[in-house]
Amino acid sequence: MWTRRAFIGAVATLPLALKAAQTATAEIPPELYSDFSKRLRPVGRILELENYYVWCNAPIESPDGRTHVFFSRWPKAKGMGGWISSSEIAHAVAPSPEGPYEVTGMVLAPRGAGFWDGTTCHNPHIVKVDGRYALFYMGNSNGRTNTKRVGLALADSLDGPWQRPAAPLLEAGAEGAWDDHCTTNPSFIKHPNGQYWLYYKSWNTADYEAGKPPVRGNRKYGLAIAEKLEGPYRKHPQNPLIDFSGRGENRQCEDVFIWHEDGRFCAIMRDMGVFNHEVGLWLESVDGIAWSEPKIAFRPVSAYVELPPRPKHLNRWGRLERPQLLLREGKPAYLFAASQGGRYETSSVFLFKIEQ
Repeated sequence: MWTRRAFIGAVATLPLALKAAQTATAEIPPELYSDFSKRLRPVGRILELENYYVWCNAPIESPDGRTHVFFSRWPKAKGMGGWISSSEIAHAVAPSPEGPYEVTGMVLAPRGAGFWDGTTCHNPHIVKVDGRYALFYMGNSNGRTNTKRVGLALADSLDGPWQRPAAPLLEAGAEGAWDDHCTTNPSFIKHPNGQYWLYYKSWNTADYEAGKPPVRGNRKYGLAIAEKLEGPYRKHPQNPLIDFSGRGENRQCEDVFIWHEDGRFCAIMRDMGVFNHEVGLWLESVDGIAWSEPKIAFRPVSAYVELPPRPKHLNRWGRLERPQLLLREGKPAYLFAASQGGRYETSSVFLFKIEQ
């Protein structure tokens, strides 16, 4: 419930918020907006949990038509930075993508000392493959970025039980490689040729240690390919495949979601300086290896709805991050994105319907 003072404050600062959103996209020519970006219709916030930050919202529909979302959450008391050391993956179900959602419980929690995913479970990405459900995720063992690794849990039903891996699915590269720091932010497709393709984010440790906050290192995307879902996965020799570092000013990206539609590979992701830090990127590819020049996939939150003033403890205000799609017959139907804010001043899902 808004107080009168908060409401007046929001009205007073609304022109500034709208101006900021306009400034973030004012210099981007209209031809650089993808068709995808023009089909987004905001629904609003879902999965607002009073005692948690909610992030990384991966949707899928079950055969009975219900919408299942696998999402990261961590205690509100930990603050926004709690994801790196205190996140778990939970499960929610609704009769439709727009809700209402019932949280059914925890799916994957940190397993403690001695496990590769001992201190956090994060970045869920859910797909149905070969009659089974594959839940890709990131875990770490020390509450820091340098042990982040992609893993895979499997189940015959979206309600579990989930078989957890004893070891990560994909290790970091050798010392000095572009991906020697970690493997994280997985996005998976089963290629039309029958292979299993896993895209992943990483960066170089030396650049990370020498860099300065808030952005250290340079995030790029690579590809690993397997003949079986469980692996082993071989890294593509042309990695990294998505790399904006050559454009200068530490331009980079993260949070990719890749799918195959109408004979092409499509990708959406969060921009980290290619245009600016407030929008999403759209890329296309004929072969999933060589990618097009980027266009805009989505705009800041304030371009779609009015935002109240930014709480002092939230420093990613107005961004859409970790985009994940609900696909129907291989085509995007809804965009689920993580966004700071909401009734509890934490973070939750910001949902868009995608016009066909």
